[in-house]
Formats: sequence, structure tokens, C-alpha cells
Amino acid sequence: MGIESLLSLVVYVVIVALIFYAIWWFVGYVGIPEPFNKVIRVLIGLVALIVVISLLLSLVGHPIGVSWHR
Repeated sequence: MGIESLLSLVVYVVIVALIFYAIWWFVGYVGIPEPFNKVIRVLIGLVALIVVISLLLSLVGHPIGVSWHR
């Protein structure tokens, strides 16, 4: 694995983190009532965790990991 692929993986992680942070901020900004707010934030966190785990698994070559980078 070359430096180019590691650099592209870091760029993907930063972009995905910014997208999930923007969604997280928007949910807090809109002011959804409390039970729904907490459920939405938990779902956002779970999806973000699944994406990060998938990226890390593809980095080590695991067959479950989705290849997000080249």
C-alpha cells in the first residue's frame, strides 16, 4: 500500500467526518423534540461507526470491508 492510497483514505475519512458532523449539527440546530432528537443522533452515530469500521477493514484487506479507496 502506497502513500497515495493512505492519503486518499485520510481524505475520505475527513470528508465523511465533515458530512456526519454537519448532519449532527443540523439535527441540533433544527430543534427536534427530545425523544426523536436522541434517536436520530444515535442512528447518525451508528452509521458513522459502521462507515469508519468498513473503511478500516478495507485498509487491512478484510473481505467484509468495502473498498472506499483505490
